[in-house]
Amino acid sequence: MIVDIFVQQIINGIVQGSVYALVALGYTMVYGILGLINFAHGEVVMVGAMVALTVLQALLAAAVAPLLAILLSLLAAMAVCMALGYGIERVAYRPLRNAPRLAPLITAIGVSIVLQNLAMMIWGREYHAFPLPLDNALHALGGAIITNVQIAIVLVAVAVMALLLLIVHRTRLGRAMRAVAENPAAAMLMGVDINRVISATFMLGSALAAVAGFMVSANYGIVHYYMGFMLGLKAFTAAVLGGIGNLRGAMLGGLLLGLIESLGAGYIGDLSGGFFGSNYQDVFAFMVLIAVLIFRPSGLLGERVAERA
Repeated sequence: MIVDIFVQQIINGIVQGSVYALVALGYTMVYGILGLINFAHGEVVMVGAMVALTVLQALLAAAVAPLLAILLSLLAAMAVCMALGYGIERVAYRPLRNAPRLAPLITAIGVSIVLQNLAMMIWGREYHAFPLPLDNALHALGGAIITNVQIAIVLVAVAVMALLLLIVHRTRLGRAMRAVAENPAAAMLMGVDINRVISATFMLGSALAAVAGFMVSANYGIVHYYMGFMLGLKAFTAAVLGGIGNLRGAMLGGLLLGLIESLGAGYIGDLSGGFFGSNYQDVFAFMVLIAVLIFRPSGLLGERVAERA
């Protein structure tokens, strides 16, 4: 039985870690270029989930094919989040680019609170059920259970992360992002439009946040205006764990944090007679954050400056 619980929690950890990795990439890309922690990123995830819910409900009510409805709602959420990311950077962060570091940090917290309250005004305080128009069949795997949605989450997350690495390392935009991350002044002298690159970075990160918001909503079946706060904090923990500013570090940190959380809440919780159960899973995440900040502040993969974007 303990082995079955272990396998199940490994599966749950990989699924959850895939979501953390996508959100952590948004944190790490912005930090790599600006040295800024965008604490409003979790709320961008929430907005993506809310927009996807609204569009999906409208499409299903119009009798659109389920698969097409899912695709269109995801694209709509990505478009809205990209526009939101651009607006946040343009309005809240760009005027403070040369300000003391504390100013944009406080602004990020303020933007987070504003987005939470706007979402509450638009969608309400209550929890919303996220419709799942496709068959979410169960599959047995090594004594554990995995669903179609969980399989899709892992596959989509891997594909999106691979696409992001391809963009960063094989495209003109990616070269510009890496140049700005390494030396903004030199990049500007070489003709790189820094403002455009930074805006594109925020938009890319926001698109990943929309995908993550859709994944979380589909996996748990609920959407709430406050859902992005804790998810954002955990994704930030994942970015720090892997090495803030490092793309591969964010991916590794997300997966590791998901596994640590899941094993701590399930496997270790069972061994402790339920004392450390699912209600304590947040404790494990922040214990990891404290340990990393104390013993290895640069994260597991350090901060590779040349790839910070």
